[in-house]
Amino acid sequence: MAVAEKVASESQRQDRLREWLLSGLNDRSQQHQGPHAQPPRQEKPHAWWRVMCLTGVDYFSTLGYQPGIAALAAGVLSPVATLVLVLVTLLGALPVYRRVAAESPNGEGSIAMLVRLLSFWKGKLFVLVLLGFAATDFIITITLSAADATAHVDENPFWPSSLKGHEVIVTLVLIALLGAVFLKGFTEAIGIAVGLVGVYLALNVAVVGDGLFRVLTHPGQVDDWTTALTTQHGNPLVMVGIALLVFPKLALGLSGFETGVAVMPHIRGGAGDTPQHPAGRIRGAKRLLTTSAAIMSVFLITSSLVTTVLIPQAAFEPGGAANGRALAYLAHENFGNIFGTLYDVSTIAILWFAGASAMAGLLNLVPRYLPKFGMAPSWARAVRPMVLVFTATAFLITVVFDADVDAQGGAYATGVLVLITSAAIAVTLSAHRRAQRGRTWAFGTISAVFVYTTVANVIERPDGVKIAGCFIAGILVISLLSRLYRAFELRVTRISTDEVAAAFLRECGRRKIRLIANEPDNRDAREYSAKIAQILADNDLTDDSDVIFIEVNVVDASDFETELHLRGQVLHHRYRILTMESSSVPSAIAALLLHIRDTTGRRPHIYFEWTEGNPAANFLRYLIFGQGEVAPVTREMLRQAEPARNRRPHVHVG
Repeated sequence: MAVAEKVASESQRQDRLREWLLSGLNDRSQQHQGPHAQPPRQEKPHAWWRVMCLTGVDYFSTLGYQPGIAALAAGVLSPVATLVLVLVTLLGALPVYRRVAAESPNGEGSIAMLVRLLSFWKGKLFVLVLLGFAATDFIITITLSAADATAHVDENPFWPSSLKGHEVIVTLVLIALLGAVFLKGFTEAIGIAVGLVGVYLALNVAVVGDGLFRVLTHPGQVDDWTTALTTQHGNPLVMVGIALLVFPKLALGLSGFETGVAVMPHIRGGAGDTPQHPAGRIRGAKRLLTTSAAIMSVFLITSSLVTTVLIPQAAFEPGGAANGRALAYLAHENFGNIFGTLYDVSTIAILWFAGASAMAGLLNLVPRYLPKFGMAPSWARAVRPMVLVFTATAFLITVVFDADVDAQGGAYATGVLVLITSAAIAVTLSAHRRAQRGRTWAFGTISAVFVYTTVANVIERPDGVKIAGCFIAGILVISLLSRLYRAFELRVTRISTDEVAAAFLRECGRRKIRLIANEPDNRDAREYSAKIAQILADNDLTDDSDVIFIEVNVVDASDFETELHLRGQVLHHRYRILTMESSSVPSAIAALLLHIRDTTGRRPHIYFEWTEGNPAANFLRYLIFGQGEVAPVTREMLRQAEPARNRRPHVHVG
């Protein structure tokens, strides 16, 4: 008895764990979904400025290292190079993503805009490649930011020297804590982000404001800087040219825009919003993007100026006190170690939580594509399992790169630039389709700038493309295996019928329901009479009354989940026909049979003929083109969707 109770207790614990992991997800097995499927529970939406703080922990946290990167890349020309970055941000990235927000308001970002241009398998492969770059951007954001937070921990004067040298362990702990926050819930992540961003920006106002005061009250330092600037780069055109050349190295300052549109579903909309026209959500997203870009632009210019003027150039070099932490250096130098430590703690916290915006972007982006394409397990729509997957991936990246910030910088920049470039190209094509000539030229120019920046970054740091290639290859392999694994899963999410089709089902519901699967050809009377005669002969039937033909047209076999719109018609004054469009013939027929059973209370009979040809070749046709081994695949889908044998529709093959 004790053993039985122990087994029962263990089973209950496993059930509770499964319930907790898959909270908010109805699709927990391969049971019949179709019209019975319910949408997962949505997180409570938030005001746009709160969501801005979540994306801002990534965007604003770059202040922790961006001034140092600019000083190292451009030297005394750093403020000019940073001004170029700000101009590209305000005149390039911001207009692009404001348009992305308007045209893709459901969290798919610029990827959805490009997907509309392509169909069938080439479109799916294109999405997978872009998702690979997005995964590179977001995952490396998590690992790089956590590693940079660890570097700030090591540089603090109060951190015990005995604890230094354990960067990988500290970084893994930070990533684990980030994952724990998202396992708890998205609302908690928003609340933490608001507090971190508020404190961090306030401390930066103090540090940068003090720096500007020192610059204004010590004109000699400004004179030294301008003298060095004119001595090294006397011609203003040369200054601009060099600033453009080093711009790709400063591209990390553009991070955060793709995340800003990826988390749009969490922005509270207006009272009149509809799923098709969420005008309030779009307004909120545009405010988010504009406000964050304006705040960051002011901080970028002022921080670059004060760090370049007040910090010796040698301190920016690798191993220098200001390397990767220019503002932290000023906080310690000008305010003392107590305030400097407070600044360090704030910087460490926001860098640690910078991965939150990336995690939120991944949780909004990946489940919108891969499960829908059949290229990820159905549980990939649940938040907690995906948090565990992304956290484990971040663990692996951290260990492989030994928590080295510089080693991951190339991959981070590559992911950011590819996504921004694809967004610029998407809005250019959108403007062209709408015959907006002026905007087409403007967005085309922006696209050219980002193409140049991306190519220059790839040439200088090819390791970024290699890492992105690993992500893309991994996604392709997982997607292929998942598509094979889910080959017999029912794919229909909803079924609707017109009045004629509904009348057919009501009439047949009073008697035995016999359906004949037919691949339409000429659709003349001879075709249907011959089909009936063949079915009667193959199945030794004598009665041809109350039969209905089922015809499925495959529109895009690369799709996985589809909605069925059932249309009824009578041809040649006799033959009743139900037609529908789907990505898969077997899935459409299986879903229809279950729908008929549930709406009429009767188990329908479906009649097929065996498919001629090699079974393996026919099964491959099914996987690629959605048709082939229709009869056995339909039966297997019914078996998996309905475990109770006495409730399954009848399948006859002759």
